Amino acid sequence: MDYGKFKYEAAQKAKETRRNQANTVLKEVRFRLKIEAHDYITKLKRAEGFLQAGDKVKAMILFRGREQSRPEQGVRLLRKFAEDVAEFGTVESNPTIDGRNMVMVVAPHKNKSEVKTEQNAQRTANREAARSAARGDSAPKDEAASAPAE
Repeated sequence: MDYGKFKYEAAQKAKETRRNQANTVLKEVRFRLKIEAHDYITKLKRAEGFLQAGDKVKAMILFRGREQSRPEQGVRLLRKFAEDVAEFGTVESNPTIDGRNMVMVVAPHKNKSEVKTEQNAQRTANREAARSAARGDSAPKDEAASAPAE
């Protein structure tokens, strides 16, 4: 094996490892203590999407004015949030007060690299299905055109 071929293979291997590498990102979802049901559902769906993509979610409640004297309501809201996203992730850190904010971190069940490999497998399966469907559609037309008319 010559040195040029060795360098080329090493570069291809490094490129493949970079492509398969995935960094878990901490995404943030902010709530207010007095959040309406529809707004809560919207934030919940957004967090579920982040968790399904393999990212961690930082749920944050912003307290204003008198709300700061009621941290138990914030804990209640974050526990409800944790129960609602339980099928997508687990609580990594329990609710803690950080100044005017209350923070909780939820980690996904699947890590980012597993999700990425599943997405790549799904993408290749879809490509193969599209290719076979394109061949399947054009093959009967060719057979009908090449078949002798009786």
